[in-house]
Amino acid sequence: MELVIDIETVSGKRNFEELSEAMQAHWEHKASFFKAGMETLSPALSYMEKSAIYAEFGKIVCIGLGFIDKEGKQVRIKTLADREEQKLLSDFLLLLERLEQEQDGNIIFCGHNIREFDLPYICRRSLVNGLRLPETLRLSGLKPWQVPHTDTLELWKFGDHKHYISLDLMAQILGIPSSKTDIDGSEVSKVYWEQDDLQRIADYCSRDIFTTALVYLRLTAQSVDNLKPVFVT
Repeated sequence: MELVIDIETVSGKRNFEELSEAMQAHWEHKASFFKAGMETLSPALSYMEKSAIYAEFGKIVCIGLGFIDKEGKQVRIKTLADREEQKLLSDFLLLLERLEQEQDGNIIFCGHNIREFDLPYICRRSLVNGLRLPETLRLSGLKPWQVPHTDTLELWKFGDHKHYISLDLMAQILGIPSSKTDIDGSEVSKVYWEQDDLQRIADYCSRDIFTTALVYLRLTAQSVDNLKPVFVT
């Protein structure tokens, strides 16, 4: 079973000042290694710009899942969103365990940059929240070729490990509608902390799931004709 996945993350705290003194010091140390241009930002600004992408300083607020039904010409999409990260992850892991049982453990995650971002982030935040990882997410210590999950970024690299391409750019060049019609990933923290609009984030995540599914099918030479998103609760 191929399961498209995408997560949306925000800074763990509304701002740098809400961090403990110890965590502020850790962030300042982390920020000292940022590439040229970022190191001149104050800790407060760099925290707002970058903390969401680090599992040690951010948190997950939404997880999107998509099942590609090729016969039905649809992608069934479900989003889980919650302000309480522990509850969100607990709900997701319970759903994953149920799918593992139904599929006899045969679940292959598919997504964009999931090997470097989404899957490790989920695993790290699950452990931070004291949650047990199901079999499908016990990836620690595995060699790259032992992890069965499919990453559209790696499919596009064709062995070029230096190359990075965003999902949006890949969609554009493949003639697939962009999912960035309202917000993009850089704005998720702002929408969460300043606008308190979790539903807007969930809607954006669901569009990313559909775009990722279309990109995956194109990269694997499969038809995307008449494929429609179907949103399930």
